[in-house]
Amino acid sequence: MDDVDAVQAQIARNMLTSKDWVTARLDGVAYLEKAPLVYWMMAVSYEIFGVHDWAARLPLAFSAVALCWITYRFGRWAFGEEPGLYAGVVLATSAGLFLFTRILIPDATLTATITGAIWAWLSLLEPEEQLPLRWSVMLGACLGTGLLLKGLIAVVFPVLAGIAYMALTRQLFSIRSWRRLTLGTAIAIALAIAVPWHVLATLRNPPYFAFSMHSAPGEYRGFFWFYFFNEHLLRFLNLRYPRDYNTVPRLWFWLLNLVWLFPWSVYLSAIPRLSFRPASRAERTRLMALCWIGVVMLFFTFSTTQEYYSMPIYPALALLIGSAISAGGRRVRTATGVLLVISTLLCVALGVLIALVWRLPAVGNISTALTQHPELYTLSMGHMRDLTLSAFAYLRFPLAIAAFAFGMTAVGIAGSRGNVKRVVLVIAAGMVLFVQAARIALVRFDSYLGSYPLAQSLEQGPPGQLIEANSYYAFSSVFFYTGRTALLLNGRNNNLEYGSYARGAPRVFIEDREFVSLWTGVGRCYLLAYGAEMPHLEQLVGRSNLRVVTENTGNYLLTNYALP
Repeated sequence: MDDVDAVQAQIARNMLTSKDWVTARLDGVAYLEKAPLVYWMMAVSYEIFGVHDWAARLPLAFSAVALCWITYRFGRWAFGEEPGLYAGVVLATSAGLFLFTRILIPDATLTATITGAIWAWLSLLEPEEQLPLRWSVMLGACLGTGLLLKGLIAVVFPVLAGIAYMALTRQLFSIRSWRRLTLGTAIAIALAIAVPWHVLATLRNPPYFAFSMHSAPGEYRGFFWFYFFNEHLLRFLNLRYPRDYNTVPRLWFWLLNLVWLFPWSVYLSAIPRLSFRPASRAERTRLMALCWIGVVMLFFTFSTTQEYYSMPIYPALALLIGSAISAGGRRVRTATGVLLVISTLLCVALGVLIALVWRLPAVGNISTALTQHPELYTLSMGHMRDLTLSAFAYLRFPLAIAAFAFGMTAVGIAGSRGNVKRVVLVIAAGMVLFVQAARIALVRFDSYLGSYPLAQSLEQGPPGQLIEANSYYAFSSVFFYTGRTALLLNGRNNNLEYGSYARGAPRVFIEDREFVSLWTGVGRCYLLAYGAEMPHLEQLVGRSNLRVVTENTGNYLLTNYALP
């Protein structure tokens, strides 16, 4: 656990221990920017299995499995067993789903609700559908659940995709089609699921209603304004304060989907050969998938973006790719040949890299061989820029597994002789191996990315007041693994800033003068600090009064008195 993972896990623990399931809190401070379902799921997991890092990750793991299963069932409903299975396999073994489910964010679960809602919408419009109530209930349940996962976006995407589809199929102004949707039932179910929390959160975090397009430091307007205006509208317009996020350039936001869908993205070239005329269920599903992709990508083209914001289109692309692979043809064979070349080149490149670092020393942990680019760390792939050639000496084993995975894929494709099922099986097996290599490599970075060693040292030391200097997220592992709160030195920033101005907010924020008084007092204190903060701290209390308990990759646990 580190960074946002430990923060999310700690919020869930706070909900469980405080029994306040309405207002999320971090270090006692109201944390109003996110919907609560992801915290509820983790808290329930804690209740069943105990408070562990793996227990925090279980709900997301089950959500990812559910997403792949829903995609498979959607594909089977639309195209038949074989292409449906291909669609599920494509999604399950894509690079993006692995990468973005290692972070405790609700996007995979949200994508499952969006996929279910779009499937239900399309089913309700099917002329031969005999069980409209079942699909209407599913539509409402998915929309309501999505609202509790990530807000209004969970409704905007499936509704706009559905409307775009109806416009293209000349049903937008058809009273019969709208009656077939039975939206009254779906809306009632969605509201029954989502409204209670929104009402309670508004009532417990006044003022109740504020309408302003101004977002600035020091202003507190309650839950309603912050959640709906600041987090939805102003974030979309890139006017949100605090601006604690980066945004991916639009072109890269589109092109990076080739990476997130790797290795299956080579088959995107076969999709234009498919039929999108709404003459059959399969063709109508393909058309809906295009509307689905178009709505999501156009929305984020005019908004702020993170790499994983495009995750809601992964199932749509998987459905189209699964359908294209099953249909076969020259483009599918060409794409398979391209993947054979790519796999061969990656195997060779990884082999060369292993040879280059084979004799390089790998002493200590990997942090000693890395550079730092903190300006990129709000991006999920930001730490990739930290890698150096010498760092790969610490990754020889996972590099070898990855090289074997791509080599096996190349050999398997070459030996499949055009058998589609064998090709899909070989590619999927290769990706399973590659994912394991990536997982092992990422584990090597744990000591670099997290603050768990500091948590261990703090637990072993005598009692004392814990203080954190200006980087709560960087030390979130400490708070999760020790279960402790802290005074926050100059920490009124980023996601903790808004709640700090709420009426009744805990007095956990201190400034330099209060810190000096505590540090030079009679009681023992501990301080968590970045290396970049050390010169300022030395000016405040003197270098001799900052005793290092533990240092980990430039992060420090300090104390004011020598340990016994």
